[in-house]
Amino acid sequence: MAWASTPKVVLGCFAFGVFWIMAVVPVVPFLPIGRTAGSLLGACLMVVFQVLSPAEAFAAVDLPILGLLFGTMVVSVYLERADAFKYLGHALSWRSLGGKDLLCRLCLLSALCSALFTNDTTCVVLTQFVLEVCREKKLPPQPFLIALASSANIGSAATPIGNPQNLVIAVESKIAFGKFLGGVVPAMVLGLIANTLLLLAYYWKKLRGVDEDAESRQAADTPDLGKSVAASTSTPDGQLTQEAGAPPLPRSISSSRHLQRPSLIAINEILRLEPRGSGHFQVPPRVELQDTPQASLTRFQRLRKKVWKVSVYLVTIGMLVAFLYGLDLSWTAITAAIVLMVLDFTDASGTYLRHWLHQVSYSLLVFFSGMFIAVRGFNRTGAPGQLWDAVEPHARINTAAGIAILSAVVILLSNVASNVPTVLLLGARVAASAAATEGASVKKAWLILAWVSTVAGNLTLVGSAANIIVSEQASRMEEHPYNLSFWNHLRFGAPATFIVIAVGLPLIQG
Repeated sequence: MAWASTPKVVLGCFAFGVFWIMAVVPVVPFLPIGRTAGSLLGACLMVVFQVLSPAEAFAAVDLPILGLLFGTMVVSVYLERADAFKYLGHALSWRSLGGKDLLCRLCLLSALCSALFTNDTTCVVLTQFVLEVCREKKLPPQPFLIALASSANIGSAATPIGNPQNLVIAVESKIAFGKFLGGVVPAMVLGLIANTLLLLAYYWKKLRGVDEDAESRQAADTPDLGKSVAASTSTPDGQLTQEAGAPPLPRSISSSRHLQRPSLIAINEILRLEPRGSGHFQVPPRVELQDTPQASLTRFQRLRKKVWKVSVYLVTIGMLVAFLYGLDLSWTAITAAIVLMVLDFTDASGTYLRHWLHQVSYSLLVFFSGMFIAVRGFNRTGAPGQLWDAVEPHARINTAAGIAILSAVVILLSNVASNVPTVLLLGARVAASAAATEGASVKKAWLILAWVSTVAGNLTLVGSAANIIVSEQASRMEEHPYNLSFWNHLRFGAPATFIVIAVGLPLIQG
């Protein structure tokens, strides 16, 4: 594609730069408006600078992708209401054999959930639960947080509904759900195994939990609290007093009015994330009939609750089967969402159902709309076309060297411009190059782009939304918050990303 006029190139690149800065660094000191408003600002500038006409800007918004996003988000909301993620949490911690066993379970669970319910949803639901399990078992959070995010990204590469860039690829390439799944699953399985082994090797010592020697030394220096408490009596008002000759009580206990027993946190409570901030990662608190104590429900209400849960699971399974059968992705997801709303037997305009529909991330849908316009305007400048023209002769997918060069370009752009804009910028060009190359498969070109752009998100902390979700949720914990730093993530993410991509590429089926 030739360059546009000089004013259009300069203004279009400036508008895309505004969009990119706001998308990658949402809290800009001089313009703290966030990702969603930043996306709309970039789109608006494309029209104001006349890089796109208003009609071209509206035409750039991809309605099938927005419909698929909306439908899958509604289905995820109903699955959360039906306690699907609570049961997954039970599976994670049931009869765990230690830190290494828990890490392997988390990697598998995160990958499977992401393939079916998107990586963002998986990270939103499981982050707080993972931190609570680590605290209970005295394990360091860092390996498990990185395992959750990296496995979610790898698992999401297997299906068209696993992440937003795969949605774009599935709609643009028209690859059927089953063929997409069969083409990427072998790479996903081997990549997940490689990533899990790398996590175990890198964090082997940390996964042993609390240092037993240090724990024993601490026990030797600490008075026997059991004996101290046993040797004490309680006055009628709850104040502890000591018997004669008993070892002194620690100050923190002797000065307290009551001995507090540590409470067990129910899985259902762990999975409730309080909404904070304006990001699209938050899940509002659950307030509904299902929170009513079981004993207070009538027999009919309990039966209705069970039937409703089974119905949600059956509708979700039906949606996945329809995807595999090759039906339209967007309308299938929207139909499943509407069926679940109908099964609620509640007025959609009423307070009850409106509360649950508010969990749908409308800000994400608006962000995507602005991004479509910003990317279309940037394409009109001719800059992406010129870049691809320089790289394309060396990035043919019919040779190993060409695949390596293409992967390097996609990894770089995915971490600089984010993975969805990278797919929008390069997708059609990579497919056209494959179609013009003898012995190359267009389907394989699209699937390579899906695999590399998704796993590339594991390179840095800002490489994917899933990483940011895990980091923000961990840092905002009310009790025992944990800060997953950029460099701690990079030290593992950089080598692991290249290894996982490399082992998976030969297994991509064209």
